Amino acid sequence: MNLDNFELLQQGAEAKLYKGIYLGKPCFAKERFIKSYRHPDLDTFITKERMRAESRAIVRCKSVGIRTPMLYLVDYKRRIIFLEYFEEHLTLKDYIENYSNPKELENLAVDIGKLIGKMHSISVIHGDLTSSNILLVKKLPLEGFKSENCDLVLIDFGLAHTESSAEDKGVDLYVLERALISTHSVANEIFANILKGYRENYKNGFKEVLNKFEEVRSRGRKRTMVG
Repeated sequence: MNLDNFELLQQGAEAKLYKGIYLGKPCFAKERFIKSYRHPDLDTFITKERMRAESRAIVRCKSVGIRTPMLYLVDYKRRIIFLEYFEEHLTLKDYIENYSNPKELENLAVDIGKLIGKMHSISVIHGDLTSSNILLVKKLPLEGFKSENCDLVLIDFGLAHTESSAEDKGVDLYVLERALISTHSVANEIFANILKGYRENYKNGFKEVLNKFEEVRSRGRKRTMVG
């Protein structure tokens, strides 16, 4: 399969992202390009390991009922992963910026926390939790983007890895908090409710993860003050 009929959507630091059709279904293709500053063998090794980690995280999440894009094909030779593309979706970022019901947003934030807690309970660290990497996908196409008519979907596991340590989970939460603060005026209220939901699905280890999160947050503040 080639990308001749795929449309380039964007290019990031690690990959080019395309949209097309795979086996008659909307598809998202992620091509990790060659880093010429690396030794070719090292670049190939790092790329394969990252593709394996991304695929493993997606499969592991799906095994416990966390919705992610369907994994269609992993082509190590061409450094491309083919994934399900959701036509009827809205990023959490856009949803927050356009929401009109504070109570609905509060409930949604709790649900997001539950989702992340479930992911951490199986030792998957996302690595890049932002409001752009959480989607609301419609269950019924003709209905609006209301939380009760949408599934939450985690995307972009390009920096994901498997790790059971509380510190890595705390860092994951810190990355999300910083992303929310830098993007949304209601970040503090949203994140408080995310932590509330997180605790519901990560009861046994919550205190330890929260302590590590506070440590990471403290270090981040010190770096900001020092510059």
